Amino acid sequence: MCLILFAYNTHPSYRLILAANRDEFYDRPSTPADFWGKHPQVLAGIDLKEKGTWLGVTREGKFAAITNYRDPASWKDQAPSRGKLVRRYLTGSSDAEKYLKKTVPQAQNYNGFNLLLGDASELFVYSNRGELQKLSAGIYGLSNHLLDTPWPKVKRGKKLLEAALMQKGEALEESLFALLMDRHVPQDSQLPDTGVNLEWERILSPMFITSPVYGTRSSTILLIGKNRRIKLMEKVYNGKPEPWVTSRFTFLQE
Repeated sequence: MCLILFAYNTHPSYRLILAANRDEFYDRPSTPADFWGKHPQVLAGIDLKEKGTWLGVTREGKFAAITNYRDPASWKDQAPSRGKLVRRYLTGSSDAEKYLKKTVPQAQNYNGFNLLLGDASELFVYSNRGELQKLSAGIYGLSNHLLDTPWPKVKRGKKLLEAALMQKGEALEESLFALLMDRHVPQDSQLPDTGVNLEWERILSPMFITSPVYGTRSSTILLIGKNRRIKLMEKVYNGKPEPWVTSRFTFLQE
């Protein structure tokens, strides 16, 4: 994932409202979200290159998502896949806190990442370029730097999410997908300096990214209700102007 916007314990009906865009090279093979055959409790897409995933939820109410921390100067070619950090949590038996205690000592072996982990009672974010945080109620934004770093897309996304939370039902879902489609490009003076050239800073600056070879591959909405109902909706684009796959899953937390 390259943008995760979420509201935690701020809505009367939902414990978690999460809206996320996955940005990736178009030629990297993956599958849309679905329940996994060998791990039927897991609902997530699969990165077919490394067999990890970028976002998922389980029937027990565990969920995880990851973003890359953009720092090309520190890139390690032989580092393990960051998507496997999400996969191991979703397929394992540990709660979020126990899993993070096992993960942190090995975290520097990976290229930069931000890992968002939750279970039925707690929510954490951990960056191997920052620290471990247990989150309280609030509205948050996470892109390719630390939590709530005030990049233009993060600031804009949080404002749009706050406005969307005034909606209910299908109107809420439509508003969340609409904000993930936002293509606003900030002025050059507002762009961060992350170690890529100015052309790429411009390409990567909108919430929804488009370019000939790289861009927003999918948009995902995850709603975890206080009534234990979980909804995951995904639109897959893969470089097309309109989604060619739209999926919707609803189930009760076990």
